[in-house]
Amino acid sequence: MNEQTVEQGSLIDELPGELMMWVLIISELLVFGAGLIAFMGVRLTDPVGFAEAQSYLDRTGAALNTVVLVSSGYLAALALNWRRQRHRLRARVALIGAAALGVVFLVIKGAEYAGKAAQGIGTDTHPFFMFYYLLTGFHAAHVLAGVGILLLVAWRDNPRNIEAGAQFWHMVDLVWILLFPVIYLLG
Repeated sequence: MNEQTVEQGSLIDELPGELMMWVLIISELLVFGAGLIAFMGVRLTDPVGFAEAQSYLDRTGAALNTVVLVSSGYLAALALNWRRQRHRLRARVALIGAAALGVVFLVIKGAEYAGKAAQGIGTDTHPFFMFYYLLTGFHAAHVLAGVGILLLVAWRDNPRNIEAGAQFWHMVDLVWILLFPVIYLLG
C-alpha cells in the first residue's frame, strides 16, 4: 500500500502545471462536454432543422477564429519556453501577442453575433441557436477571462505563473477545437 501511495504521489509530482488549474480545466471540460452532448441529443430530434439553422453560420469566420486561437496557443507555449530560458522580454511579447489574438477572436465572434442579430436570429429562433449562443457565448467568456489571465501573467512573468496561464489558455483552445466542428461543420 505504501508503494502505491508513492507511485500516485509521483504522478502528481510529474503533472505539469498547477494541480488546482487541472481541477478547473477538467471541470470546465466536463461542463462543455455536457453542453455538446445535450446539443447532439437535441439535434437527433430535428436533424433537418438543425442543418438548416447551421447554414446561417459563418463557417469562414469560425475557421479563421480557429487559426487565430491555435496561433495564440502557440505564442503562449513559446512564452513559457522563452521565460524558462530567461528571455523575459520575448516571453512578455509572446503573452501580449497571445492576448491580442484572443481579442481578435472576440472581435470576429462579436461580428458574427451582430450579423445574426441583424438577421433577427436569437436564442428563441430555433433550438440550434439556443445551443449556439449558449456554447459559443460561454466559450467567449472564457476567452475574455483568458485574455485577462495572459495579460496578468505577462506582468507577473515568472515561469510558474506563465505555465498556469498557458494551461488555462490551452483549455480555451481545446474547447474551441471541439465546438468548431460540432457546431459549424457537422452536417
